[in-house]
Amino acid sequence: MGDVRLPRRLIGMNFLRYTLRVGASVFGLSAIALILAPSFFLELLGMEGTPSLVWSMVLIGVTLVALTGNMAVVSFTASDRGVQAAAVVMMLASGGLGVTTLLIPVPLTWFSIIYTLIGFGFSTVYVVGLTRASLAR
Repeated sequence: MGDVRLPRRLIGMNFLRYTLRVGASVFGLSAIALILAPSFFLELLGMEGTPSLVWSMVLIGVTLVALTGNMAVVSFTASDRGVQAAAVVMMLASGGLGVTTLLIPVPLTWFSIIYTLIGFGFSTVYVVGLTRASLAR
């Protein structure tokens, strides 16, 4: 049998599509945690679960449901250009998540450090995917 290889452009775009799907899964799990157990989530971050902060976490969870769905839909149905645009948005959002988590006004916990690393990790993966997609043109 002959060597079957995908064109370089498809490799870069598939990388971004799968990154969006994995990111949607992570955000989906975060959304579930924020909606079902906001006080526990706050505790893991080292924050006090006041009623207003708990309400804010639930609101963020509901918003993450929408983002999760949008990321999944884009990864499956958008054109290559749409996937790249979504990847740029998510690169910035993931980096922002990392920075914002570092700025929590309480001492860092093991969980906040992991959450920060996840944010920066996804941001880096999006940079790699966008670079690969650009170089494959």
